[in-house]
Amino acid sequence: MAVQYSIDDISGLDSPALVVYPEVVRHNIDLAIQMAGSADRLRPHVKTHKSPDVTHMMLEAGIRKFKCATIAEAEMLALCGAPDVVLAYQPVGPKVRRWIGLIRKFPATRFSCLVDDLSAATAISNAFAQQQMEAQVWVDLNIGQNRTGISPETAFDLYAACVEMTGIRPVGLHAYDGHIRHADLYARAAACNAAFERVKNLEEALLHAGFPAPHIIAGGSPTFTIHARRQGVECSPGTFVYWDKGYGDLCPDQLFRPAALLVTRVVSLPAADKICLDLGHKSVAAENPIDHRVFFPDAPGLKPVGQSEEHLVVEAESGHAWKTGDVLYAMPFHICPTVALHERAFTVENGRVTGEWPTVARDRTLTI
Repeated sequence: MAVQYSIDDISGLDSPALVVYPEVVRHNIDLAIQMAGSADRLRPHVKTHKSPDVTHMMLEAGIRKFKCATIAEAEMLALCGAPDVVLAYQPVGPKVRRWIGLIRKFPATRFSCLVDDLSAATAISNAFAQQQMEAQVWVDLNIGQNRTGISPETAFDLYAACVEMTGIRPVGLHAYDGHIRHADLYARAAACNAAFERVKNLEEALLHAGFPAPHIIAGGSPTFTIHARRQGVECSPGTFVYWDKGYGDLCPDQLFRPAALLVTRVVSLPAADKICLDLGHKSVAAENPIDHRVFFPDAPGLKPVGQSEEHLVVEAESGHAWKTGDVLYAMPFHICPTVALHERAFTVENGRVTGEWPTVARDRTLTI
């Protein structure tokens, strides 16, 4: 294990615990700005860290635009003084009312959200018009993820309809390409460029029709390398700030360093070739197969074979020397949902636990 991850006196830190290394976070923020060419080209997604402390670090580095997944995350950003916040979600039902309340409460922050459906856009338009307000929206494009968004080939009419509505104003296009996950950079770039060509075609159609040039938000973490070299787009990676084993394996072209690990302890020795750790579903993201949930950088031979709510059973070589109470550092394969499982992250600097970073926006509601 790299020296910077070890904690000199860990006896006072209970487990399982999420630990964060601020100096590595700063390195990752600086590297993202360097890759993008300037802080102005970045719109980092805060779903990974959900932390006011990390948000302030980004603001101090010159980042002014942010993306988020929930209204609580948007409120956390506003409380930190973020000037420009995009909700990467199409608000429906009670979220429209909450969105209006958030915008009223924080007039110093420029808020905008996504739309991909005429009926949803109409509902937003009507709600904002009734309040004599105007919602700024980005038309969300489906360029292969097949999760949200409208096909770029059919999005022109939605964009044009939003222009004509009262209470709503389109400001740009949002294109997330999270389905592009090729380990080979050249294959990833080819797929990314092919998907983005559909966005460019729509942009050209809008310009030809006389609409103002739309702003464009493109990509996430795997395609950040490609979009960072593309002129005229805002890049919105999120995982980079903490990084994880999954993207570290997938994107060796990105030199971010893991900044958040889990501290766990051996709690039982159930068999000669197995040890049990206090690292269950409630402590680490469990959506991946059992062998792709956590990795032990100081003990890479350990193989997870079973997990329940509070326990992780790991296969070790027969005759191993592990004892109950022994400490292990675990690197999550997927850090974003892992962070959401922890109320706080403990900061580690120069081998010492120095404080706590509350995971404020893990809650779906703050005050709005």
